Amino acid sequence: MNKAILAAAALTLALPASAQDEPEGAPSPNQIVESAPQEEWVTIPAEDLLVMTLAPDSNGDEREVIIQLMPAPFSQGWVENIRTLARAKWYDDITVNRVQDNYVVQWGDPGYDNPESGETETKPLPDGLKVMGEDEYLADYEITYRMLRNRPTEVVMRPPYVKIKGDDPYGDTAVSLGWPVGLIEGRSMRGNRILNPEKGQLFPVHCYGMVGVGRGYSPDTGSGAELYTVIGHAPRHLDRNIALVGRIISGMEHLSSLPRGSGTLGFYTEEEAELRTPILSVRVASDIPEFPQPTFEYLSTESETFAKYAEARANRRDPFFIVPAGGADICNIPVPVRRVVGD
Repeated sequence: MNKAILAAAALTLALPASAQDEPEGAPSPNQIVESAPQEEWVTIPAEDLLVMTLAPDSNGDEREVIIQLMPAPFSQGWVENIRTLARAKWYDDITVNRVQDNYVVQWGDPGYDNPESGETETKPLPDGLKVMGEDEYLADYEITYRMLRNRPTEVVMRPPYVKIKGDDPYGDTAVSLGWPVGLIEGRSMRGNRILNPEKGQLFPVHCYGMVGVGRGYSPDTGSGAELYTVIGHAPRHLDRNIALVGRIISGMEHLSSLPRGSGTLGFYTEEEAELRTPILSVRVASDIPEFPQPTFEYLSTESETFAKYAEARANRRDPFFIVPAGGADICNIPVPVRRVVGD
């Protein structure tokens, strides 16, 4: 089957007025991604996609949000709960309850952990949900791409790993299985020799569009019934304090543009109840017979093209730029995702 590639999720900047105005120079990150061969793209399984349908907007236009769930070994207890909740149709007819400017959009049961909800009755949860411990915010895995603190930014090809040496105030960061993660090194020493320098504990990080699990005070870790997405500057202080379970890969504009709440932490007050956007349904894509498959692909973070793309994001040399920044934090190197539809 022939495939038409529609869009890549890498950020785009304003282009010159006409193509002939653009001087020759190094390729942009987007141009590098566009040159990637098909074998470097990884299909996202339909089992890892959630289709969230919001109520139509004020013009009657449909609003669909696609969430990619994290694969093993990350946050799997919460991810399993989310599939359970979706298949039990628990998310149907819940609402967006909180929109805090430059921070998060949160959705779930209007009566749960909502200081502005009044006497709203809490929706009962389905049976069989897992309870996770705080140690499950971390996962053991090998990294495929890495940033180190306090060093000039530099991409180093060392197959099968692609590392980047950079500066991140929150610690060493990496990309594993296509996801941005923080790194707690698991180095062991024998004399002066480091054993397994590429192994350690990883945790997903709060970049724009990442999806996390709302929770109460510790030791509560949340079930997955309350979810949020980042709509502002990356709140990295939340890393390792809340479970991250996925990212928005389509329809982010339907969430980031919602009216802000005036209540505590951006929750809608009782007087603003009409601002709560209804969520009509949330379904696992593999359960939708008419859902096209494959639908989305991401650029392998173990590929040579991703290494070139990451280096170009950290050191912009394409014609628009005058002075390269010389570095980038992990959230400024989003993993490219593209939508694929059949003819």
